[in-house]
Amino acid sequence: MKKAVYWIMGERAGRTIVGTWNWLWGMPVESGGKVAVAVAEESLQSMQEAVQKLAVAVAAQEGAYKTAKNKYETKVKEFKTLEQQAMIAQNGGNEEAARMAMSKAIQTEQILPKLEEMVKQAEMAVKASKDKLNRERMKLESYKADMQNMKDMSEVNEALAMIAKVNNEFDIGSAKSDFEKAKDAVERRNLKTEALAELSENPAEKLQAEIENMTLDDEVARRLQRLQDSQPKQLPE
Repeated sequence: MKKAVYWIMGERAGRTIVGTWNWLWGMPVESGGKVAVAVAEESLQSMQEAVQKLAVAVAAQEGAYKTAKNKYETKVKEFKTLEQQAMIAQNGGNEEAARMAMSKAIQTEQILPKLEEMVKQAEMAVKASKDKLNRERMKLESYKADMQNMKDMSEVNEALAMIAKVNNEFDIGSAKSDFEKAKDAVERRNLKTEALAELSENPAEKLQAEIENMTLDDEVARRLQRLQDSQPKQLPE
């Protein structure tokens, strides 16, 4: 499915569409979770495929360059051979053959500078392509290392998230806080009740009650003493 989207929409647009689908499913790349790692893996795979295609193209360029270079070197040898043939024919007194060989040598010589320039251009193009391929390969290796680090970091993040979840689920700090609040409220209510009770008492009535209690105690003591005094005393035998 992903390759079909890339083929229809292009690589960059395809990655954008795939990322959008992930977001629509409630899994945005920006969350930095497993989906982000998956999208990064898809991008890395696309980069690997692009580098492989570039390597194939560079190999084809190098093949074409070698063909052009061989053709140029063949023409150079052909030119030198024609010159030798012309010289041999001239020395042998065969003027017609000498002129024919020299004519072909001149025609070949005229095309050599153009062929040489084309070969140099092909060599420069191949060199530039090889340099680009090397740079892209180095970038790819760097991205591979980043990918591994990203996976490791994602796993650590998942572990930390689970730890935080456990801590939140079993956090009794809020319960302690509620208990302390309830305790304080009860104590404040008790103090308030005691204060209201003290304020509700009549000082005069309280004093009168204390006097009455003292009087009653005195009366009880007096009567007990009277009973004791009224008992007959036993005479010693």
